[in-house]
Amino acid sequence: MIEWPDLTALWLSFKLASVTTIVLVLLTTPLAYWLAQTKCRAKPLIETLVALPIVLPPTVMGFYLLMLLGPEGWLGSFWVSITGSALTFSFMGLVIASMFYSLPFVVQPLQNGFESINPRMQDAAKTLGITGKRLFFKVTLPLTKRAFLTATVLGFAHTLGEFGVVLMVGGNIPGETKVIAIEIYNQVEMLNYAQAHVLSAILLILAFVLIFLIYWIQNKKSRVAGSQLI
Repeated sequence: MIEWPDLTALWLSFKLASVTTIVLVLLTTPLAYWLAQTKCRAKPLIETLVALPIVLPPTVMGFYLLMLLGPEGWLGSFWVSITGSALTFSFMGLVIASMFYSLPFVVQPLQNGFESINPRMQDAAKTLGITGKRLFFKVTLPLTKRAFLTATVLGFAHTLGEFGVVLMVGGNIPGETKVIAIEIYNQVEMLNYAQAHVLSAILLILAFVLIFLIYWIQNKKSRVAGSQLI
């Protein structure tokens, strides 16, 4: 009989993914909107920087984040000066590192959503006196709700399964930085394949459900768009 594993690491992973995704969506929505609207020559450079975590090996990114967030790094030293504690090997450090690592999985869907808006709908709203913040919250956001949902699901799923970055920045501290991916690695190292199998199966099912949700949203959007053309 398979012994049910300790789910502390799974709870910590859910907490990390939730906090990271919420903060990312709030902070990067203006960036995604700007990228969708701007004609600035620096746009390709900024888009490259945003997309870099997709192709950069997690250990490489984790190393540079460790240098950035460590007590000697500019961000880490500033944090120590105002809080008296280090960012590395802490949950807050994991959140910041995860935000960098999951950045493109939130920004790109939002940018695509903003770019897909028909400009004539915004122009029509302006003729009715809806401008500025009201235009964004009353017109733009409702038209991009599926993009926000996709960005949220992708950001959450990507953060939930990360390993290299969290190991480099957070280490393996139970209840603080030991997320489920690290716990699976620990169980395999101890040759406890039964526990590793249960934890891996949980992640596999979650990944399937989250990816299915994304494709279901996209297909539903395509069906709605198709019906409007008939």
